[in-house]
Amino acid sequence: MATKPASPKPTKKSNSDFAVSDSYGEPQGNGGETHQVAGGDVATLTTQQGIAVADDQNSLRQGARGPGLLEDSHFREKMFHFDHERIPERVVHARGYAAHGFFEMTDSLSDVSCADVFQRVGERTPAFARFSTVAGSKGSPDLARDVRGFAVKVYTKEGNWDLVGNNIPVFFIQDAIKFPDLIHSAKPEPDRAFPQAQTAHDNFWDFISLSPEAFHMIMWIMSDRTIPRSLRTMEGFGIHTFRLLNAEGKSTYVKFHWKPKPGLQSVVWNEAVKINGADPDFHRRDMWDAINSGDFPEWELGVQLFDDDFADSFDFDVLDATKLIPEELVPVRIVGKLVLDRVVDNFFAETEQVAFCTQNVPRGIDFSNDPLLQGRNFSYLDTQVKRLGGPNFTHIPINAPKCPMANFQQDGHMAMTNPKGRANYEPNSWGPTHGGPREDPARGFASFPATADGPKQRVRSETFADHYSQARQFLMSQTAIEQKHIGDALVFELSKVERADIRSRVVSHLLNIDDKLAKTVADNLGLDLPQAAVAARPTIMDLPTSDALSIVKNPPGTFKGRKLGLLLSDGADAKLVNALMKALKAEGAKCDVIAPKIVGVTLSDGTLVTAQQTIDGGPSVLYDAVALVVSDEAAALLSKDAAAKAFVSDAFAHCKYIGYNASAKPILVKAGIADDLDDACIALGKGADAQSFLESARALRFWPREAGVNPDA
Repeated sequence: MATKPASPKPTKKSNSDFAVSDSYGEPQGNGGETHQVAGGDVATLTTQQGIAVADDQNSLRQGARGPGLLEDSHFREKMFHFDHERIPERVVHARGYAAHGFFEMTDSLSDVSCADVFQRVGERTPAFARFSTVAGSKGSPDLARDVRGFAVKVYTKEGNWDLVGNNIPVFFIQDAIKFPDLIHSAKPEPDRAFPQAQTAHDNFWDFISLSPEAFHMIMWIMSDRTIPRSLRTMEGFGIHTFRLLNAEGKSTYVKFHWKPKPGLQSVVWNEAVKINGADPDFHRRDMWDAINSGDFPEWELGVQLFDDDFADSFDFDVLDATKLIPEELVPVRIVGKLVLDRVVDNFFAETEQVAFCTQNVPRGIDFSNDPLLQGRNFSYLDTQVKRLGGPNFTHIPINAPKCPMANFQQDGHMAMTNPKGRANYEPNSWGPTHGGPREDPARGFASFPATADGPKQRVRSETFADHYSQARQFLMSQTAIEQKHIGDALVFELSKVERADIRSRVVSHLLNIDDKLAKTVADNLGLDLPQAAVAARPTIMDLPTSDALSIVKNPPGTFKGRKLGLLLSDGADAKLVNALMKALKAEGAKCDVIAPKIVGVTLSDGTLVTAQQTIDGGPSVLYDAVALVVSDEAAALLSKDAAAKAFVSDAFAHCKYIGYNASAKPILVKAGIADDLDDACIALGKGADAQSFLESARALRFWPREAGVNPDA
């Protein structure tokens, strides 16, 4: 382990009985990773066998950028124990929802990959996708601020391909040996078992503040990306750099992207908090309703393809999972689509028992030496063996390939099939009929013959040492409102951290990203601005911004697939209501009618309209836009109703588009927004206004309003 000297470290006593650092300059390794060493009163870290650990930050590999080594007993023991911490719930990604569908190629990749699934345009391959939060338990709410898992199992003719990613293209850590520490820090604190599904506590931010490599991911998780409006409106990423191999064995690097057809959309934090109270199953219900109504969720598969020349010239190491490649440098080529068109028959049998493993790739796809990917390839198999009772989890229908299988693996817990006949080994001399399967050099999986140079060692490559440049690039690529949300989120999270030194240490890292952001967070926390954290490499301040990293810069341009909350009363204008319904249908959008009673309302022409929600049960946080069409008599009553007033005031505070007829004005007055109406508050007087309202609502949010309703950071 090579470490760089740290600045002097004065200490003080905190409100606990231990000394804390004021310098925020921890010893760093070659890659800028934090190393804290034993000595004095600090105990020595050991394995469970009592063997002292020399380096707990880096797994063992062949050369600084080489592959991980199987003999790494410390990594294996640490990951093995972590994988086995929970029975039977997943340790991470426990809160999940899944559906069946198909993957279809739209542009052949036969020039760069011999994988059968990439050859034929128009051919559909069965697929199963599972979406999840990371930190929470099975019973946690859907709208926690959290990374979302985005895992897809494609049942190809040459075996299962599992693309196990997230809705964010980078990760917190660079080496898988740190994964148990990351998740332990994010989970409920072990002495008190809270907070649930939240990172707003001391342990998480303590770990993060001592792990500079995490700060690119921090910018993403503090952005609106981690509070998506729907599972259908978030991107997915394979995170790592993989290889594609063609028929001649030529390698092309690849990064995988899933791009949602409905476009990106997120909620705001105050809205997420209220959704979790109103409907903790919000994302599950949305996916269930969409599929069952025939509005099938769809994503395009995109690939970024590049070669060794690009990898060698890129400012960052393509093996570093905390980095991305901007789409402006390597455009995303759309080659396929994923469509989910069938819900599961049984949640436990399919959604809970599905087992994804990053190492499940067919011939034509291969791995890079990314140390996080190398560790995941070990960890996932071990996890599934523990969760699902033994090595035969592939016998469970949801996990079984849909192509022929033949091998000599036998017995074990819950074995559904065993090899037939006498031979259960090879080589054998029982002949082609009774001797069983044999290896196939022509069709079998082949690894790229990469050369690994360098000594066997635990070390972080110096090419991994820039921890702040892409964090700054992400921040600078956001619109002003998105930057504000990042500042708001940092202030909220750190306000829940009890130790002031941890808060200051986080701000010291933010100073290496953006002075304005750091000062904003410090001011809102009442902190003196600390010195900047020691940076292993200086921040590149002028990286080009990337519009692809912003949600607001990529609006969907349609209200299709969204939902309007329509507050109605008896006597509501039938022509206006019918015009709204007609416009919604033409747009491909949905509508919930909200009424004083669940039986519904009788319109001005005597038509009975059934309600989907009552006023108390259908708050505006559940909808993408809202409209009020009520009678004069009803408005007088509703303007006194707390839930009706909150319906309007929350929609306004969350920058949503609001349509209202003239009779609804008393509700706006009592809700306290009548004097602040803006261009997104649209009067509905005649039928033609309905279409105009929906066309305006395609913008989804009216962000100019936010400065007046939520000044904060």
